[in-house]
Amino acid sequence: MRRWLLLALLLLLAGPACAGQSILASGARDGATPAWTITGVGPEGWTADCCTYARAIGVDAVVYRGEWTGEPQRVMVLNVWPAKLPTLEAELAADRTRYHQHDPAGRDTTLAIAHPRMHCAANVYEGSDHLDDMVVFCDPGQASGVRLSWSMTLAANEPQRRALLDALLRVVAGTTYRRGATALPATARP
Repeated sequence: MRRWLLLALLLLLAGPACAGQSILASGARDGATPAWTITGVGPEGWTADCCTYARAIGVDAVVYRGEWTGEPQRVMVLNVWPAKLPTLEAELAADRTRYHQHDPAGRDTTLAIAHPRMHCAANVYEGSDHLDDMVVFCDPGQASGVRLSWSMTLAANEPQRRALLDALLRVVAGTTYRRGATALPATARP
């Protein structure tokens, strides 16, 4: 019964904006890191891609609206990597350091992000180039051996900023980790 209540709450939080295409990314065992699968649901009207454009730019999945342009703005990007730093907070700190090395005048804020199954937090960057980034880091747990992030870049004056960031946060909240790889559809294989 508790599981159904949690599912109902998640669906209520996700609302109709998260009733789109399935998101699937999977990785093979990497040394001591077990194989993994990440799933979720993209916003209605958006396209989820694990294998064509995502592989071309070196990430695990992208979720975008309209035609693929190759431009980073308004694209949700999923990255999964073997955990090397001891905590999620260390991942956030390392990301902030890298960001400020590239943009010393940029500003950042760290936010806790609610997720029903993982510890998540975000770095929000306001760039001196007038491009802002939200990077949500999640830790599926020590046994997973991985960490993951969802990110999105927006123009500082983006008129749909709140709606786009809300959509990203719904995707994050609906993201699930499962140990073990999942075979990708034949059309998705390289």
